[in-house]
Amino acid sequence: MGKINWGRVIAGGLLAGVVLNVFDFVVHGVLLADQWSAASAALGKGEPSGSAMVWYFVFDFLLGIAAVWLYAAIRPRFGPGPKTAACAGLFVWFLVGFLYNLAQIPSGLWPGNLLMISAIVALICVPLGTVVGAWAYKEAAA
Repeated sequence: MGKINWGRVIAGGLLAGVVLNVFDFVVHGVLLADQWSAASAALGKGEPSGSAMVWYFVFDFLLGIAAVWLYAAIRPRFGPGPKTAACAGLFVWFLVGFLYNLAQIPSGLWPGNLLMISAIVALICVPLGTVVGAWAYKEAAA
């Protein structure tokens, strides 16, 4: 079992983060922008600030790095390749895309349909981003 190649985890994670950011921009920033604005207005909040947008942007890169790290960690047990990467991505989705959105429902802050759409979009983009990021991951030479 080799050591994790952290340079490749970061590189692959950034690549995964690009995938996540593209999905989030198109879905949440374009297709659902009016619904998110209405939900924010209902809370007495305005449009997200520039610093909030930067946070979302950075968050997707951190999520991508975490997903590729998980892929690197389980790779020796499950074998290299897209199937293992998809499994890592599904687990990350379960923690962040599913459980987080599920935990938000009782608060009533955000409309349930937006939370459900967010979880479904994440179900697609997190495993896909992990597979793309894992493509860049290689073990360090022994």
